[in-house]
Amino acid sequence: MSSAGNPSEADPKATEAQRQDFRRVALLDAMRREGRAWADIAPPCGVADPEPPWKTCLDATCECLDAGGALPSLDRRLAEDALAEAMYGDVPNPERQLLALVHTMLSRGLIGEAELARRVGIVRSRLAA
Repeated sequence: MSSAGNPSEADPKATEAQRQDFRRVALLDAMRREGRAWADIAPPCGVADPEPPWKTCLDATCECLDAGGALPSLDRRLAEDALAEAMYGDVPNPERQLLALVHTMLSRGLIGEAELARRVGIVRSRLAA
C-alpha cells in the first residue's frame, strides 16, 4: 500500500487526517473480521487481566517510532483517530489502536504488506503450536 498519488501528501498544510491513506488492506480487514478481541479471548482462558499481554509491546513500538522520528506520537494519534472514525470504529481498543498503527505504518512505507503477512504468519504459527 503506497501513499503515492495521494494529492494531500504534497500539501504541507494538510491535516494528519487528510494525509492518512484510507485504502483498505486485505490482511487488516481479515484480522478485523476475525473479531478476536482480548476481552472475548481472555475469560474462557481463565485470564482476568483486562490488558492483553501484547499491549506493552504495542506501547513500546509506538514509543520507539516516536523516538526514532519515524512516526511522531501526535501524528500517530491523529491518524489513529481518523482511521477509527473511517474504518476501525467497530473494533474495541486496544485492538483498534493496533490495526490503526499497522495501517499507518503501511501507508507510510515503514513496513510492506508482504513483510507484514510474513510476520503475522510467524505469530500465528507460534500460537498454533
